[in-house]
Amino acid sequence: MLNRLAVSAALAALLTGSSSANAQVLMQRDVSLRMALTIAEAALAQCGITTSVAVVDRAGRLRVFLQGDGAAPHNLELARRKAYTARTFRQTSADWAKRTETINPGQRMLTDVIPLMGGVPINVGEETIGGVGLSGAPMGGVQEEACAKAGIAKVADQLR
Repeated sequence: MLNRLAVSAALAALLTGSSSANAQVLMQRDVSLRMALTIAEAALAQCGITTSVAVVDRAGRLRVFLQGDGAAPHNLELARRKAYTARTFRQTSADWAKRTETINPGQRMLTDVIPLMGGVPINVGEETIGGVGLSGAPMGGVQEEACAKAGIAKVADQLR
């Protein structure tokens, strides 16, 4: 019995030692407040006062929301969900909407995603660190996506 206890204790010590030796602090890139604000301001300037802009971070949390003076109340929710969709699926919300028409349509049932054009991921190389979504642009989703890309282009030098 004592022998079995000693072997168990030694094994536990080995397993604990090896797992803690592999433990490490994760270093992740993310969208800063200043970056999110710059993206949102540039996108809003491009799309006009009827537009709302949302920027989410790598976890899909809202970092910045700007609502144009002439924007409708529902634009907040649509812009945020478009940004979240682009971040979550690492592609434009329009590309995700097309893909989920036939492949994995059940993904459309997930909370906070929306199959509408106007959301663009924020990438550093192949890593997605956030998303931008717009709603309410006068010419709709095509213009919203272009404005989101213009906002991201404003910080392109920081995304290398």
